Amino acid sequence: MGKTYGSIDERLKAFVEAQSVFFVATAPSGDGGHVNLSPKGLADTFAVIDEHTVAYLDLTASGAETIAHVRQNGRITVMFCSFDRTPNIVRLHGRGRVVSRYDDDFDAWAGRFAPNPAARAVIVVDVERVSDSCGFSLPLMSLDAERDLLTPNMERRGADGIVAYRQQKNRTSIDGLPAFDDDPV
Repeated sequence: MGKTYGSIDERLKAFVEAQSVFFVATAPSGDGGHVNLSPKGLADTFAVIDEHTVAYLDLTASGAETIAHVRQNGRITVMFCSFDRTPNIVRLHGRGRVVSRYDDDFDAWAGRFAPNPAARAVIVVDVERVSDSCGFSLPLMSLDAERDLLTPNMERRGADGIVAYRQQKNRTSIDGLPAFDDDPV
């Protein structure tokens, strides 16, 4: 049976920080537009800051839907699910904010994570609702290894190549909203 909690306690913190993958859901305001659900999974890119705040390192990739939606309306849900013997699903509903690599406080936020050349922002979530549910229908799966593709790909591009990639792929969302348009042109 699902439960709601007043905050992220030590048990929930240990659970979410132990998961190898998490999912981020956002949507634009209004009736139109696409709901976005992004898988995240690179080790050491998620942190529980305190009982009502979480953050993750947002990496340059082929889209920037989360950034577009969070900047537009702030709504975000982060979900963790267990694929091991103890089934559980935890959802953190809240209001997000984007700390861009060009913001004054980026270094302080990004310093909570291992350095990564692909980092374009830190997404900080002020958690308003914490819930869990059983996860009884989830399959049992094990992690074989992390994919070592994104970071080396960005390293090969170099700093200028990463900026060029973001300018090509991350400036607007699939619905035409401004996304990561922070890079100088």
